[in-house]
Amino acid sequence: MTAAAPDRVDLAVIGGGLIGLSAAVAAARAGLSVTLVEARTCGRHASSASAGGVRSLNRHPAEIALARRALELWRRAPALFGDHCGYAESSQVRVAEDEEAMAGLEARLARTRDLGWDHEKLIGRDALYARVPSLADHCRGALVVEDDGFADPLRSVHAFRRTARSLGVTIRENTPAEAVTAEPGGVVVALAGGAELRARVAVNAAGAWGAGLAAAVGEAVKVRPVALQMTVTEPVRAFVKPVIGTHGRKLSLKQSEHGTVVIGGGFEGRADLATGDSDLDFAGVTQNLANAVRLFPILADARVVRTWCGIEGIAADDLPVLGPSRTVPGLIHAFAFSGHGFALCPLIGEVVADLARGRNHGFDLAPFAVDRFAEA
Repeated sequence: MTAAAPDRVDLAVIGGGLIGLSAAVAAARAGLSVTLVEARTCGRHASSASAGGVRSLNRHPAEIALARRALELWRRAPALFGDHCGYAESSQVRVAEDEEAMAGLEARLARTRDLGWDHEKLIGRDALYARVPSLADHCRGALVVEDDGFADPLRSVHAFRRTARSLGVTIRENTPAEAVTAEPGGVVVALAGGAELRARVAVNAAGAWGAGLAAAVGEAVKVRPVALQMTVTEPVRAFVKPVIGTHGRKLSLKQSEHGTVVIGGGFEGRADLATGDSDLDFAGVTQNLANAVRLFPILADARVVRTWCGIEGIAADDLPVLGPSRTVPGLIHAFAFSGHGFALCPLIGEVVADLARGRNHGFDLAPFAVDRFAEA
């Protein structure tokens, strides 16, 4: 049961995924009054359909600083969110299956070195098989980040939500937001059914639906909705510790402490923004599983327990929309994290809370500006 929202709050959060929940937690911890509205239930879509990777490996250069700082916050999850959220510093390994892929990893390493980053390291075949002996024998090497890892998305949703409630955040689920307008001293969030929520500042953390809210205030963004697919197997004997990805093949794979294997990689189902429904594309699921078996033949006989998907917004340049609105004073955008926002979510909440209070967050948000699409 949720409490009724006050007539006016410091921050109205639109969207109850991990980005919105993180913003609510950070703002409430900073002393702001917060109401969060969610069209369905918290974490219903992209957050609970995430692969759970906590990754700075192979990030777009604009995101590296954010990802590296977010790692520090995941290590502090028990203090920040009252739960470890299933976080494990397992390392992440991006495998090259042939010489062309190996050359691609070498070029990637050179670019990050030129930018002053040294968290990624290149390893050859022998070092790769010493680290992951269960790999199929055709691989050539890999790019590795030792302090990357993974966490449990659903456990994280519950922990973030509990923490928000404990800090006094009002959470209103099954409450769609339809529009945001400016008024003197703040903003008005129009809710379904004619109700309104007034706030000094609002954050558009509506995920795939965030593009619609932005368009309604005259900020057209190039974001498409997709239903990202995930699969989990029955428990099998331990065979891999790092999170595994590949250069040139769509695959994200990790094994839990219980032996289950979570498989993703960006294969898309069917998404319907109007209804909020999503459907699996079993051809994509089949290809995803084939990719996993190609890297790990041990999985050939593993039984699938569950396959699911959730709707996410993918920006045309694969970068999030993050920063102030250019048309509505008091509106902050934080959506379209393009399938790789899970690792960033604890930090994005702090960035949003700083923006809401007019404080310097210390990051360059220019690459994520909402008007970058209009400029293009």
